[in-house]
Amino acid sequence: MTPFTTITTIFLGLLALMQLTRFVMGWGVSVNGMTIPVWISAIALVIAGALALTLWKENRR
Repeated sequence: MTPFTTITTIFLGLLALMQLTRFVMGWGVSVNGMTIPVWISAIALVIAGALALTLWKENRR
């Protein structure tokens, strides 16, 4: 794996873990006075996790 690929995989994995934590703990997020629903984190978790897993699998070959 190249350094860029490794860093990107780690970043996406951490992003997925943070979204999982927000979803499980029910932490609220407010952006410019607008509350972001917790269920959005479930979607972000799936997307970030899938990207990290796909990138990791692709570069293991």
